[in-house]
Amino acid sequence: MTQHILFNLLQVAVVLGFAPLAAGVLARLKEIVQSKRGPSVVQPYRDLWKLFHKDEVVSEESSWIFRFTPYVLFVTPIFVVLLIPVLTTYPLFLAFMGDMLGVGFVLALGGFFSTVAAVDAANPFGAVGASRTRMVSFLAEPVFMIVFFTVSFVAGSTIPYIVQQKWVTPIANFFTPSHVLLMIAFVMLILAEGGRIPVDNPSGHFELAMIDESKWLEYSGPGLALVKWGGQMKFFVLMCVFLNVLVTPWGLASGHTLGAVVLAIPLVLLKILGFLLVLVVIESSLAKLRLFRIVEFLGAAFITAVAAMIVQVFSA
Repeated sequence: MTQHILFNLLQVAVVLGFAPLAAGVLARLKEIVQSKRGPSVVQPYRDLWKLFHKDEVVSEESSWIFRFTPYVLFVTPIFVVLLIPVLTTYPLFLAFMGDMLGVGFVLALGGFFSTVAAVDAANPFGAVGASRTRMVSFLAEPVFMIVFFTVSFVAGSTIPYIVQQKWVTPIANFFTPSHVLLMIAFVMLILAEGGRIPVDNPSGHFELAMIDESKWLEYSGPGLALVKWGGQMKFFVLMCVFLNVLVTPWGLASGHTLGAVVLAIPLVLLKILGFLLVLVVIESSLAKLRLFRIVEFLGAAFITAVAAMIVQVFSA
């Protein structure tokens, strides 16, 4: 048990340490594709360092919710890391504490607090961003549930580690129509939850067009650093769920030794790099959708997930 606790802490350290790097690599690759110089891949680390060393300004109109929310957004992805396979194919300590639906609820908890905090600051742009984010979440959460229901139906369990072993083993399961449709729906979900194009533009700073970023206009200093770091970890966690549970367990450690788990770190990062290249192609090929076209985008994701569920039920 002590060994599994150590491996779990190592998983948390990987997400904490490499989530900003993944965000930096994605931003850098997008700039290269667009023939721009762009920032360094380590720029997110510099931004976090700068924000942690700045003073924090808090609105007099805000309550404890505004001060407490950055810690919630920072902790919720770490809690999810304890439940999902990041480096190992076998369950670790606390792996059975929650299932895949619980993962969705934990991430939704952070979204709830961020929405309330945006309104609590009494900034009109924060309220606009909060309402838009709730619209996106209202449409994205059913996709979450349908995807998790379908994979749980196949695996006969809702525990991510068991789902991983049943869903992508044998290799023939990977090419089934229901699996392909689920992967498409989940990629669309990652774009929505991560605030990526075509749903949102993370590099845009025009208040009337922003969705996710407009909620953080009142944050500064360490509070803003925790918010940014938590968002980067959430995006990293969603990629881990997609790649390690739904796509392939390749690169994950099957041995119960520290060396095997440490060796899995570069292999998992290589897999994430491949997925980041796919995201770069998607974001560079599409423009940001207008607000009411986002409903159509997420509606298509929902229909794709339902189609996957229907195909799986009738093929069982």
